[in-house]
Amino acid sequence: MTDVTLSPLRAALVGNPNSGKTALFNALTGARQKVANYAGVTVERKEGHLTTPGGRTLSVLDLPGTYSLRARSPDEVVTRDAVLGRLSGETPPDVVVCVADATNLRLILRLVLELKQVGRPFVLALNMFDIAQRQGLQIDIERLSQEIGAPIVTTVATRKRGLEDLLKQVDAVAETVKPHDNVWHEPTAAELRQAHAEARRIVKACVKPAERPDTITGRIDSVLLHPAAGLAILLGLLFVMFQAVFTWATPAMDGIEAGFAALSGLINSVLPDNLIRSLLVDGLIGGVGSVVVFLPQILILFFFIIMLEDSGYMSRAAFLMDKIMGGAGLHGRAFIPLLSSFACAIPGIMSTRVIDNKQDRLTTILVAPLMTCSARIPVYTLIIAAFIPNTTVWGFVSLQGLVMFGLYAAGIISALLVSFVIRRVFWRGSVEPFMMELPTYKTPDIKNVLMNLWIRARIFMSRAGRIILPLMILVWALSTFPYPPEGATEPAIDYSFAGMIGRFIQPIMQPIGFNWQMSIALIPGMAAREVAVAVLGTVYAVSEADGATDALASTLSSHWSIATALAFLAWYVFAPQCAPTLGVVKRETNGWLWPSVMFFYMVGLAYLAAFVTFRVASAFGLG
Repeated sequence: MTDVTLSPLRAALVGNPNSGKTALFNALTGARQKVANYAGVTVERKEGHLTTPGGRTLSVLDLPGTYSLRARSPDEVVTRDAVLGRLSGETPPDVVVCVADATNLRLILRLVLELKQVGRPFVLALNMFDIAQRQGLQIDIERLSQEIGAPIVTTVATRKRGLEDLLKQVDAVAETVKPHDNVWHEPTAAELRQAHAEARRIVKACVKPAERPDTITGRIDSVLLHPAAGLAILLGLLFVMFQAVFTWATPAMDGIEAGFAALSGLINSVLPDNLIRSLLVDGLIGGVGSVVVFLPQILILFFFIIMLEDSGYMSRAAFLMDKIMGGAGLHGRAFIPLLSSFACAIPGIMSTRVIDNKQDRLTTILVAPLMTCSARIPVYTLIIAAFIPNTTVWGFVSLQGLVMFGLYAAGIISALLVSFVIRRVFWRGSVEPFMMELPTYKTPDIKNVLMNLWIRARIFMSRAGRIILPLMILVWALSTFPYPPEGATEPAIDYSFAGMIGRFIQPIMQPIGFNWQMSIALIPGMAAREVAVAVLGTVYAVSEADGATDALASTLSSHWSIATALAFLAWYVFAPQCAPTLGVVKRETNGWLWPSVMFFYMVGLAYLAAFVTFRVASAFGLG
């Protein structure tokens, strides 16, 4: 008996945004996936590998979401070229898996008809089929399969239902793979009208609406999309989110800090007072611990963002903000990238690829770092804890949380003002109209939420190891060497390299109220904003064994004036202290022009804001 070796197969996942395409990709490939960029472009490339029930090796490519092969945005161009086999450096897919939201087939049919014209074998996956059933939709799958000329499989990606059937169909369709000519072309206006009419005909023939239409979604939307009530609810959600970041995380933060303090105490009791102990306690444990302690706050922020995205509310929030953002020169699609930037500006900037117009996209990129990212949280938390009383306002609102909300609001307002100036000075003209299909409301899948939180925690801890740890060793060395001369009367750090550097740049920072310790903290903070907290702990000689965060807050409150603290916060609202963000902007804009513009305008705003804040606060007797 001779074994038959099946040739490997390549499948590409395509579909509309919010169709569950990426959820299906994750369900199929699990952790067996790689993320990179496509050759020559900045669009993210995700590929995974698995084995089909038939024993065939299958590589799966998760292409960016699109409504049509008539590409406009960078993401859509990649999807079109990959499907047509035109993408440089990519092998054309053998099979296309078209992922559809089963509750809204009208949207996908235009893309399906285009895939049919291309002639490449494809399978239609009706995802979120459980929601369609709950809504009472009746889909004649056999008739629909005949209409589109392709097999159909029903799936529920979040529950991993229908995956085996889908892979069997991919295996079966693979047998039909044969060389063919690409017959697709950009449709004319008449052909577009004909395609829309054909899509409507197929839906009418194959989909029977629910006898009792879903009115719950309509009733919810009548409130959440109301110009006044909806905006108030959105602001309320954001307010609760920022209150939670400051209040819910306290027990976990106390536990982490106690753990690091215990570790430092153990090392202090075991090792003699020498250079090695100083490196371990003050450099490694003190530096990394003072940043890791803020992990609970960052995870709470991500929890809210993931819940808003998975529930379907995020798209509705974008519609609510469209009028306000349009007045400031921002496209409605900019809302989701900007909200994502609250977690980190890097994925926020990368997600601007969904914006078609180049000027709209570039404007969003330039203001995205003004959103208060999670790396600012350690800095804000430290200064607020040191200078803002831990009391309540109106009996239930945390004053510290209210100040945190104000800092977030300052970033948002600044982004709108900067965008307004950019569109009035550099790129005059109206913003393109905003259209987006609202996804069905869904209950977030707890496994998906926990998986995303785990990924975010892993990324944060990896960042602590790869970036913060080496920087803190460097800062420790700069703060330790050279040793003070014989008979020195000042603190040892005054004679160190760090002290020399700090005093060298202090004249530049003195007008905004910064001392040399603050100035030196800004330098390694260019690599990662949160490092500034660890640097301040090092230069002020705060030991982790003392309970670093509380001890550092107490130290700062005795060394800084309120005016200085407010100026430091104002600086951090604007300062571009994140080298990886500048690198991503360079990659997204294909040059150093716009990263340079971003850096200098943000430094200018940071210096101006800190100067005005310090002078005004000093005038009121807070200096």
